[in-house]
Amino acid sequence: MLYSAFILGLLGSLHCVGMCGPIAFMLPVDRSNSIKKVSQIGVYHFGRLLAYSLIGLVFGLVGKSLNLFGVQQQLSIAIGILMIIVVLIPYKAFAKYNLSKPLNTFISKIKSNLGQALKKKTPDTFLTIGFLNGFLPCGLVYMAVFGAIATGSLFQGSLYMVLFGLGTIPLMTSAIYLGKFLNQTIKQRIQKAIPVFVVLIGVLFILRGLGLGIPYISPAPVVEMTTSAIECH
Repeated sequence: MLYSAFILGLLGSLHCVGMCGPIAFMLPVDRSNSIKKVSQIGVYHFGRLLAYSLIGLVFGLVGKSLNLFGVQQQLSIAIGILMIIVVLIPYKAFAKYNLSKPLNTFISKIKSNLGQALKKKTPDTFLTIGFLNGFLPCGLVYMAVFGAIATGSLFQGSLYMVLFGLGTIPLMTSAIYLGKFLNQTIKQRIQKAIPVFVVLIGVLFILRGLGLGIPYISPAPVVEMTTSAIECH
């Protein structure tokens, strides 16, 4: 399932450019020195990946805690259903309830610190900007967080979020270098593909939870496999 994180980041990076593009365009990179510019952009991306890895670690721990109650398969099914529901329900339905309201103070502080960091050109600036950027609210990040929870592991949860972040790097880097380079038609096609792929990921999580014995997609529960082996002897 980890590969789905990278693909989600890759396909969803157009959305990331729309949300975080202004930050990427405003990066105080040294445009007179190409080598320095590349290193500065690399540090910025490293900061984002560091933030994502910490988010994945936290929510991977949540998934692991739930697994202690023996609900790993049920959790995978629930996460898959939740992903599909979020895609199918119109965005306006969520906006009406302002679900991010409890985080407004935290988000405001991040934006304030980001604004201050964008004015500096110290060596740690790009790491700070990238790190803070990773904590900004984003629908696709939420989808990746669902996946991190479903892994039921600290390490895999963190890795899931890192792979998601790696998937966003190619388009985000292109945006920094080229600005607005995609025409509207391509943007619309990619935007339409994102919900379809999220639904597919949701279906994969449901299949994994069902434990149908399909290799790599829906492996049989370990307990059942052990029991069968004992019976054979």
